[in-house]
Amino acid sequence: MTPLVAIFGVGLFAALLFVFLVGMTPKASPQSAMLQEVERESQRRQRSDAPTSSVYVEWLAKPIELVRGLIAKAPDPALVRRLSLAGYRKKAHADLFLASRFVVPLLLAVLTAVVIDENSMFFFAIALIVGFFAPDFWLGAMVNRRKRRIAETLPDALDLMSICMDAGLGLDQAIVRVGQEMRIAHPDLAEELIQINFEQRAGVPRIESWRALADRIGIDSLRQFVAMLVQTERFGTPLGVALTTFSESLRTERRQAAEELGAKAAIKMMFPMVMFIFPMVFIVTVGPAIVTLFKGLANLLE
Repeated sequence: MTPLVAIFGVGLFAALLFVFLVGMTPKASPQSAMLQEVERESQRRQRSDAPTSSVYVEWLAKPIELVRGLIAKAPDPALVRRLSLAGYRKKAHADLFLASRFVVPLLLAVLTAVVIDENSMFFFAIALIVGFFAPDFWLGAMVNRRKRRIAETLPDALDLMSICMDAGLGLDQAIVRVGQEMRIAHPDLAEELIQINFEQRAGVPRIESWRALADRIGIDSLRQFVAMLVQTERFGTPLGVALTTFSESLRTERRQAAEELGAKAAIKMMFPMVMFIFPMVFIVTVGPAIVTLFKGLANLLE
């Protein structure tokens, strides 16, 4: 590939990406003001114990924010929501993700142009497409990983919440206490619980904030827990006993899932054993006998 063709391809991709970003200018939603207030309060609370890496992230995203400000005043709400599902809730994270959609395709395209000589235009286009969608694949994997971590730590949080309520705290105070206690060991779930407190302080009803949590994370156990909260709120049943029972049922489901995976392991191991282990065992055990047999037959033929 000649340098002129490579420069032309990179310039064409940059122009198309600019047109795409202009067409994706976000529209203001009615809930944006309240969510921005909640986000600012959350950042003020967490600024004191923020890691040094977050400072570098904000510093790196400053020029990207200036460029993005020429196109839209705020990042795409859909992208911000997907990043929040993965645990990245700052505006700088959205700007860096948008920049990665531009930088990663260019890096892969330049690498393809340097390495491959034949059919370079085809592989150049493939590199641009793969590089553009690679950040989305990474974000989807991070969202699924965070959901799995929250699902694994939910029973412990419910037990701790039940203990706090037995000690005399209300549900809202127990949520705040559990979020503070689990911030180091389980930061994902602790962040979501603190977010619930911020939303309630902003005026969102308790049940609505819990339903928003279930919809935001998308875990069946959280949906079941929200349904249980609605029933206890409606019928006035003791919440501490319901929390203990629900956490035990979650642990039972997790233990049954582990037993199911253990039962499937024997069947899954059969294919690598047949393809890789059994041939080696056959060669070691039967191979010398076959070699000796062929040597004996050769001596008889002589």
